[in-house]
Amino acid sequence: MIPADMSSSSLSKTMRWIGYLMAAVPTLLFVMSGGMKIMNVPMAAEGFIHLGYPEHLALGIGIIELSCLTLYLIPQTAVLGAILLTGYLGGATASHVRIGEPFTAALLLGLSIWGSLYLRDERIRALLPLRH
Repeated sequence: MIPADMSSSSLSKTMRWIGYLMAAVPTLLFVMSGGMKIMNVPMAAEGFIHLGYPEHLALGIGIIELSCLTLYLIPQTAVLGAILLTGYLGGATASHVRIGEPFTAALLLGLSIWGSLYLRDERIRALLPLRH
């Protein structure tokens, strides 16, 4: 419950900061994941082999991953970045489903991306009102 004396502007500011904090988790995960792919870390190569993809695709996928993340982190392009990251996570989900592995991490990451954007951006809240 929101205190009656809390103004809508201070509520918006609080929601925005919570949104930025929520965005930190997917940001750190994507930086680590994309960085490992670009730096050709053996663990990333093993992951590609495990999922049935050629290792040489890691560099390109890492660049795409970090490019989408960059768009997500820039306020003017955050919605486009969230859409592209959602597509990226859809591919990750499909890859794990294909080999019979759990895929809840990708789904939770997507929810975190959109949840943080919902809190940060009034335009998203206007499109998806949670109140009647």
